[in-house]
Amino acid sequence: MALKHSTPIPAALTQAPLKTIRPRDAVAVYAHPRTQLVRLAEQGVLHRLADGYYVVVPQDMVGRRWIPDLEAAAAGIATTIYHQDDIVVMGLSAARLHGVIPRALATAIVAVPSQHRPIALTDRPAVVHFVKRDTGTLDAERIRTELGPVLVTTPEQTVLDLAHRPSLGDNEADVPTAVAALYSRSDKKRLEGLASEQRRMASLRRAEDWAGIDHES
Repeated sequence: MALKHSTPIPAALTQAPLKTIRPRDAVAVYAHPRTQLVRLAEQGVLHRLADGYYVVVPQDMVGRRWIPDLEAAAAGIATTIYHQDDIVVMGLSAARLHGVIPRALATAIVAVPSQHRPIALTDRPAVVHFVKRDTGTLDAERIRTELGPVLVTTPEQTVLDLAHRPSLGDNEADVPTAVAALYSRSDKKRLEGLASEQRRMASLRRAEDWAGIDHES
C-alpha cells in the first residue's frame, strides 16, 4: 500500500535522465539533499541502488517490492556521472538487452568516455563496470528499458566487442552462444565494415567460428 502522507518527489528529480539521481542533483531542491533522499527512500518513493545513487520508484510500484533490471540500473547510474548520450551499454549487458542471455547477470558493462571505478550495488550482489571508450564511434541504437530509452551497442558491435574481450564480465562461458545468436541476426556487410573500421577482423573471425561459419566455403 502506498504511503499517503509521503512527500511527493519534486518534478526536477523525477525528470532526471533514467530517473536516477545523486544527492548533488538535488542541491537546488533541498538544503540537505543526502538526508532528504534517504528519507524518500525510507518512504518507498526512491529506491537506493548503491551508496549515493537513487532511482525514482514507478508510481504504481510505491509500497511494493520493486527493483530495476541490472542493465537499466547500470545505465541510470552512468547517466548521473556522464551525459546520457555519452554512455553506451555494451558487452554481455548489451547481449542481455538484445535478449540472447536469458538469465540475470551479476556484472553490468557500460562504455563511458573517461575512466571510472567500478560501483558495487547495495540492492543486490552486483557490480557496474565502466569501460573507457570513444563512445561516439560505437555502433549503437536506443533500446527501451523500464527506466527509459538507453543507448546499447547494436548486434553487430556487440558481436565484435564480445569476441574481442570474452572475459569482460563474469559470464565468459555464455559468450560463444550469445555471439552466435547475435551473429545470426546481424547485417553481415555492416559487421564486416565495422570490423575493418575498428581493426577487429580477428575478432570477427573468432565470432564466425563460434557461429559455425566455414571459412573454406
